[in-house]
Amino acid sequence: MSRSRWEVVYDDVRGRIERAELRDGDQVPGELHLAELHQVSRNTVRTALMRLEQEGLITAGRGRLGRTVRTYAPLTWSLTAYERGTRRDDPTRGVDDWSAGVKEQGREPHQEVTVSIELAPPHVSEWLQLEPGAMVVRRSRRRTVDNRPYQLSTSWFPERIARDTPLMEQRDVAMPGGILAAIGHPQRRLRDEITVRMPTPDESRLLELSVGTPVCQHVRIGYGADDVPVRVMQTIAPGDRNRLVYELEV
Repeated sequence: MSRSRWEVVYDDVRGRIERAELRDGDQVPGELHLAELHQVSRNTVRTALMRLEQEGLITAGRGRLGRTVRTYAPLTWSLTAYERGTRRDDPTRGVDDWSAGVKEQGREPHQEVTVSIELAPPHVSEWLQLEPGAMVVRRSRRRTVDNRPYQLSTSWFPERIARDTPLMEQRDVAMPGGILAAIGHPQRRLRDEITVRMPTPDESRLLELSVGTPVCQHVRIGYGADDVPVRVMQTIAPGDRNRLVYELEV
């Protein structure tokens, strides 16, 4: 079956990337060069390059810099080890578990933390098994690695648990055994829910996502001694920047 003209250009550029003739961060040949090489119009070239952008292989390109091969440096996020306390409880570190995990990979973490008390949104009420009209404490974090946004993480706690506790502090807070345990509401079991979807406009803006980049939505619900939820955390992680890992004993 014959290939359309744009597909010929597409195959050429994609092939160069797959063969590592074009590597992460390399400049993609310009529209005029590709048009002359394949004897097609620049509109045909743009169609091919747009498809490569949608597939996450190249950047959209702005100004004189043009398009480049997208650079991938995914963060390994161990959801098995996360919150177990082996890293958080180390008194020499003084950072929370996520930040400690990033530093173990030789990278630089940072979190912007905001805290508020609000009416629980319907999906949060469902996760936390709250009655309509219940209030919650919300801790929102925009997490960056090497000065690039990698995650949006928001935790909600029933107001009766979190008000007037360290959970209200607008900063990284790490306590031996975990904050919830320190304030008398330890988590006894966890439930994870993972969804892969396209981002909302706000998520795309805050995470500086390229067109066509999906996100992973990770929801972790923590249950107390009476098996009632004491906290839910929702993390939005770009699919090209995060590698989620579980290690399970069988």
